[in-house]
Amino acid sequence: MKILVTGGLGFIGSHTVVCLLNQGFEVTIIDNLSNSSISVLEGITRITQESPTFSRIDLRDKQKVADFFEVNQDIDGVIHFAASKAVGESVEKPLLYYENNINTLVYVLQEMRRKQLSNFIFSSSCTVYGQADNLPITEEAPIKKAESPYGNTKQIGERIISDYAKDHKYFKAIALRYFNPVGAHPSAEIGELPIGVPQNLIPFITQTAAGKRDMLSVFGDDYPTEDGTCIRDYIHVMDLAEAHVVALKRLLNKNNGQNYEVFNLGTGKGNSVLEVIKTFEKVTQQKLPYKITARREGDIISAYADTQKANSVLGWKSKYNLADALKSAWKWQQKQE
Repeated sequence: MKILVTGGLGFIGSHTVVCLLNQGFEVTIIDNLSNSSISVLEGITRITQESPTFSRIDLRDKQKVADFFEVNQDIDGVIHFAASKAVGESVEKPLLYYENNINTLVYVLQEMRRKQLSNFIFSSSCTVYGQADNLPITEEAPIKKAESPYGNTKQIGERIISDYAKDHKYFKAIALRYFNPVGAHPSAEIGELPIGVPQNLIPFITQTAAGKRDMLSVFGDDYPTEDGTCIRDYIHVMDLAEAHVVALKRLLNKNNGQNYEVFNLGTGKGNSVLEVIKTFEKVTQQKLPYKITARREGDIISAYADTQKANSVLGWKSKYNLADALKSAWKWQQKQE
């Protein structure tokens, strides 16, 4: 079966492509390389001994999206990762995020409608919940006002997909709300490769440990948590990639309960920023220079997943812990030197 992966050379996308290829799927990738590198394609090939088809397309170009689907009419499913993904940056550049995350989704869905294509997996996020009232967060938690433009684009994206699925019964979709993806492929052939200054915690940690960054900033130590720093659910990217393939198979095998379903993907355990730093230092024997700075706009206090629905309905469960993820991220970073 032929699967289109948009943003397939990005962090989560590339690891999902590896899982798809390893399980016998034919994969075609769209990526505009805005936050990735063509070298990732070589890493995928080294791991799998297969070369997925690649098209360099900016999905904001409606005509190019239409042209792609005109040539590729035999697609059995789409996994849609392509989006800008940093909370802090979205506060600074809201229009970029609304254009890049919403227009591109609409253009892909419009072409899927024209070709009567189904089976759509959406890369969503726990940011759709805002600051949840109760922890761990279940799929039934209310969708509150988003704390950032990034979170808002994920809320709007989910609404677009659910509205479309409601009126087009042939169309089936799953939104995967994941918590904080970290780590790298065990081979260290692919990993998180941010362009410029990292927007996420783990690559900033690994780059600081490697001497590429002078100092790690911890945004606030006055939150109402045990050590005053924000708490997140850090999930290994390989666990996450596997979940996308499981969800895709659910649609392809027509095992879905409804046209549109949502699942949380996480470990079910929360770790504070300072816990992450200490765990990294322990597993790598690297001392991390860090400083406490002001809170960052858009950050919520605490978020970790209730994973029961994914465990029981999808039959998926995370296998790796935080130490595993941090070890693999450091191994990946060392290979970049």
